[in-house]
Amino acid sequence: MRIEIIGSGIVGLSCAAAFAERCCEVTVISDSDGPDASCCSWWAGGMLSPWCEMESAEPLIGELGVVSMAFWSRFTSTYRQKGTLVVASPRDVPDLKRFGRRTQNWEQVKEDQIASLEPDLAGRFTTGLYYPEEAHFDPREVLPELVAYLKEKGVTFQFNKKLPDAFFKNPTPADFRIDCRGLAAKEDLKDLRGVKGEMVLIQSNEITLSHPVRLLHPRIPLYIVPRNDGVFMVGATMIENEERSRASVRSVLELLSAAYALHPAFGEAEILEIGVDARPAFPDNLPRIIQKGKTIHLNGMYRHGYLAAPAMAKKVAELALSGNGNFPPSSSYTGNS
Repeated sequence: MRIEIIGSGIVGLSCAAAFAERCCEVTVISDSDGPDASCCSWWAGGMLSPWCEMESAEPLIGELGVVSMAFWSRFTSTYRQKGTLVVASPRDVPDLKRFGRRTQNWEQVKEDQIASLEPDLAGRFTTGLYYPEEAHFDPREVLPELVAYLKEKGVTFQFNKKLPDAFFKNPTPADFRIDCRGLAAKEDLKDLRGVKGEMVLIQSNEITLSHPVRLLHPRIPLYIVPRNDGVFMVGATMIENEERSRASVRSVLELLSAAYALHPAFGEAEILEIGVDARPAFPDNLPRIIQKGKTIHLNGMYRHGYLAAPAMAKKVAELALSGNGNFPPSSSYTGNS
């Protein structure tokens, strides 16, 4: 079966993997030079945290996340399954308890256990929640690895290919066209919206973390994800705004202030980069598969791209290749049915 995939972000690459592993002839078409700063995938934290995300997400996200973690663990060299640590200042302990009630698969940790997990946080927090089965990686290392893996599987890439509007109005010569363009598909998916996210990359040689750490903060929930060479990703805001290039002063101040609240050593860190993009989302913030004839849209990952994309891509491939009428034209699927 011939499959044409539009988009080289994490959604498009996940779909390419799902079809290539089922022996399909796959072509990925992108107007960029591969996965880079032009796609949301580049700016992600890289946390695989299905249980933590259930604090504010539907149970479906947790279910998809478990499937996606199995995908990531089998081929990326940067996969680290060390768990996630969630902490709060003494005044915010009620928020920590509320976080625990809404999530699963955690262990309560006291001050000495926090110090054992993260020595540089010793004495700073009296209690926390530890999610031992969660994982993380650096998206900027994973994306090239995934492209290399797909090339080994025989996937053809057409990068830097500008597609005219007429392209999407014409039928595809392939058996299916999988549209994974994110917000660029908004004209075809009328209820798609953008949710702005801002992040900061900082570098410090004064503090070491080995786990993603979430700090429950009164204004902006903070997460810090450790990367190599003393680099940390600090994120991330969620603003109902589709502006994709400029961070607000308030957001950057709050992100950095929250990092400082986690540990004052971050006050001496150097800012390497401030990143902004808009996540594609549907009204219910759940990913969706929408078929229109031979075109299948996979979109609306919201803040769960790495957590949900491989599992949803697997479902796209199963539906497209089933040939049993379970997914008729002009239908949609969120994963609940």
